[in-house]
Order: sequence, then structure tokens, then C-alpha cells
Amino acid sequence: MTAAFTTVRSGALTTVQDAGRPGHAHLGVPRSGALDAPAMRLANRLLGNAPDAAVLETTLTGCALRPDRDVTAVVGGAYCPVTVGGRPAAWGAPVRVPAGSVLNVGAAVAGVRSYVAVAGGIAAEPVLGSRSTDLLSGLGPDPLRDGDVVAVGTAPRPVPLPVAAPWPGPAAELVLPVRLGPRADWFSPAALRTLASGAYRVSPHSNRIGLRMEGPPLQHASTGELPSEGMVLGAVQVPPDGHPVVFLNDHPTTGGYPVVAVVREPALAAAAQAAAGTPVRFVLA
Repeated sequence: MTAAFTTVRSGALTTVQDAGRPGHAHLGVPRSGALDAPAMRLANRLLGNAPDAAVLETTLTGCALRPDRDVTAVVGGAYCPVTVGGRPAAWGAPVRVPAGSVLNVGAAVAGVRSYVAVAGGIAAEPVLGSRSTDLLSGLGPDPLRDGDVVAVGTAPRPVPLPVAAPWPGPAAELVLPVRLGPRADWFSPAALRTLASGAYRVSPHSNRIGLRMEGPPLQHASTGELPSEGMVLGAVQVPPDGHPVVFLNDHPTTGGYPVVAVVREPALAAAAQAAAGTPVRFVLA
């Protein structure tokens, strides 16, 4: 039989995530999936899992889990203290968690989202080919609550695995390369200069849907009303208050506010780990 975790402490927001469910935007279904996909893949690699095996994504305050059988787990992504049965354990490397012991993933010290991978992966029921929790559409498993039981898949055969790996730390300044458009013409030249030179910071109101900015507003050049149109991952949407929002994995698939630019997708993993107050600089590419 395979193992299962009981959620002792669910934390601020802990969800099941994998590589997401791309290809369904025409049905109104966001991509979802791990915001820091490289961290998810590295944690899985350290366990011999498939790169996109489902993991738990925590937010700021971590979580605590008790397995009913011995398991091997990796906690990576945002750096945080880790304990097993009350004793300090390795972060970013495989650790053995005996049956009945509590794996405690502490509050993030650097970064925002930690990833808890377990040998065999999290065995939530797939929806449209993915086990990911989608906060916008409600697809996938609900965010964890205290007392929830999380099933674990069959662990892979033991193979020689790396015992540690280099983990990138969160950026002191988040640099987001962007390509202007598709609605850059809805903004004045001065607004485009502000986007490229303004001093922005990550807002505490950011979430899995979007990274919200604090800083100089972007002035709309047009006062017309834009019909709803398709939105893509990384879109920099500008609502009426002028403060840009960078769309992340749970973003809506359509929207009626103009998109001034689009962030190149490889930069979004760093955005997932940018805490409130982190300086942000948009670079026209």
C-alpha cells in the first residue's frame, strides 16, 4: 500500500501543483501549475520522480504533515527551516520521514513559495490531465485544510540520486524582460517611458493570479472601452488605477483592461519568489 499524509498545519495557502493544464484557455480554463516550475522539477529530480510529478506548494508560512508510512521528501523553493519529529532536517535535499513523525515546513526566510515533494508524488485525482489546484476556476483539489489527508503515489525504484543540488535564491531586485504590446498604443509615450524606468515594488496584494505593482501609474492615452480579449501568461495588464499587474498561472483567460506588454515566460519563476516590497524593474526586450 502507498502512504498518505495527514495535514497537521495547512499554513496560509498550501495547494497541490504540477506542470498545470495548458491548452484549455479556449474553454476558459487557466494553465495553473507550480509558479516556480524549476523548483518543482528540481525537488522531483532529487527523489527520482518524473519532473512534473505533483508536489505541495506552500505560501510564506509553510505547513506540517504526518505520514502514515515511512516516506522520503524534499523541501525546496523558498528557503525555510525544516524539522522531522521536532529535530532539524535538511532543506533542499532528500530527508527520511518515519511513519507518525511530523514533517514541519517552517515560514519562508527568503522567497515566498516552498515546495514539498515526496517520492511517488502527490496522488490527487487529475482533472483535465493535471492534479493542480486552480484558485480562479476551482478545478483540482481544494487548498489544504487542517486534518486533510493527502495520498502519495507509488515511489520509484531506488536509483543513485544526487544528495544535494544548487538552489537559486530570490532576487534582491526582480528584473522582468518584456515585449511591448498588444495594446501599447493605448498608452502615451510618457507612460511607456515610465514602464521602462519607473521604480516599482511588489504589492502585498499579489497572489497566484497576478503580481501586483506599487509605483508610478501608467496613464491611458485612450478613454475608450476595450472589448474583452484573450489573456496570456505574463501579460502586463493595466487596470484603471494605472498600476500594472503581471499575470501568473491562475490568471483569467480573458480580460477587458489593456495589456501594455508581456513578460518573457522564463522570468516568471523569479516573480513567484518575489516577496512584498521587492523592487521591480521592467526591461524592454
